[in-house]
Amino acid sequence: MSKTTTDFGIDSALKTLGVSATNLGTSTGSKFFASGEEIASYSPVDGKLIGKVKATTQEDYAKVMETATAAFQEWRTKPAPLRGEIVRQFGDKLREKKEALGKLVSYEMGKSYQEGLGEVQEMIDICDFAVGLSRQLHGLTMHSERPGHRMYEQYHPLGVVGIISAFNFPVAVWAWNTALAWICGDVCIWKPSEKTPMCGIACQNIAAEVFAANGLPEGICNLINGDHTVGEMMTKDTRVPLISATGSTRMGKIVAKEVAGRLGKSLLELGGNNAIIVTPDADIKMTVIGAVFGAVGTAGQRCTSTRRLIIHESIYDTVKDAVVKAYGQLRIGNPLDENNHVGPIIDTDAVKMYEAALAKVVKEGGTIVVEGGVLSGEGYESGCYVKPAIAEANNTFEIVQHETFAPILYLLKYSGDIHDALKLQNGVAQGLSSAVMTNNLREAEAFLSVQGSDCGIANVNIGTSGAEIGGAFGGEKETGGGRESGSDAWKVYMRRQTNTINYTTELPLAQGIKFDL
Repeated sequence: MSKTTTDFGIDSALKTLGVSATNLGTSTGSKFFASGEEIASYSPVDGKLIGKVKATTQEDYAKVMETATAAFQEWRTKPAPLRGEIVRQFGDKLREKKEALGKLVSYEMGKSYQEGLGEVQEMIDICDFAVGLSRQLHGLTMHSERPGHRMYEQYHPLGVVGIISAFNFPVAVWAWNTALAWICGDVCIWKPSEKTPMCGIACQNIAAEVFAANGLPEGICNLINGDHTVGEMMTKDTRVPLISATGSTRMGKIVAKEVAGRLGKSLLELGGNNAIIVTPDADIKMTVIGAVFGAVGTAGQRCTSTRRLIIHESIYDTVKDAVVKAYGQLRIGNPLDENNHVGPIIDTDAVKMYEAALAKVVKEGGTIVVEGGVLSGEGYESGCYVKPAIAEANNTFEIVQHETFAPILYLLKYSGDIHDALKLQNGVAQGLSSAVMTNNLREAEAFLSVQGSDCGIANVNIGTSGAEIGGAFGGEKETGGGRESGSDAWKVYMRRQTNTINYTTELPLAQGIKFDL
């Protein structure tokens, strides 16, 4: 890397987004305040300090909650199409600031600039989806068994929605939740990852600008910052009927238990251990493209990253050689430089986890076919750059059974037919994304059948990584069962109500019960 960070315009981007060296970390609308300890955000790109925020205290949270609950009383009375108009304006603001926000995402999180732009585009896309949806929040009508009666169901806003997001998608997942919650009439309190707090500040600035310009109350969009103790303020709060949490399975189990204990609702998007099955009828070129991007995109830090490549024994060596050759062409460096394919992982703690995983797979009997390692020297001063690695392994290895949030791809061999491959794919605790590479219609249909993939996402001739906002996103088993984004995911942000209207002068009782007075 011969260029300095400022050559890529990050300073200008921070200025555009209103992100300065020191920001207060708690906000209701455009009013920032906080009194907790400082949280410093260092870029994994070059190790430099981006800025600092202050953690939310109990007193700060009380102010946010008071403002949010008051704002909900007004916001829920606005017609849904009007709420959609606000979200449309938010989407337009994102279009104006797409380049700047994409650079901040890349610089604070470490993903490539193109992926950063893609993440902001997901925010824009979900806004467009939500605008249309704001005129389609439909219920059903049913025939009553009683004469002169009409039955229907409708949906009402829940109230305050708590959002806990992870560092790997520091802005998009928040927008998936927020855009839908807003058009449903909810208000939101967001706790971004303490590893990417500046992205949270930037998004809050953009949203607050839109709400203020429309004369809407403070508290429809809210931001809190800090570690898991700040998230616990929401998970324990009975005034927050829905908690949407994205992160590890370990974290999700804690959230689910806490929220269930007060009979609240949880939307959980947790770990993935995603596999691509490669059958004898696969297109090898397509397989290599899908596998390599899935494994090294975002430096292996997507919940949909490809962790396992399950290859039929008849083509195993051919596929392995092709993937290894492709890895030899990867360029690792500053993610703001669009010539590079792979940027850093999030921090040095993640580096230690990556090194431990490589050591463990060897200890369990695996073979490294593409060497990993931490990069050092000019351009790698942050200590967060690692080499994407490939290991031959067994599906029963403990390390393979767990999600490793790093660019490590495990090669697994199968014999027999598609059902034997599916036993390997499904033989893990997680169930987020899956894919099969085949030109055989019977194999494709078997993969998608009730006896096929047990994941929430099942793709044919597409990799595991990435998803369109039009479809519901989420997974099964230890992935949590939640669904965000498209389809009918909006229903989780609302409460269902069944209504019966009697338009006669009589009061017949259900099931023919007689109760004469």
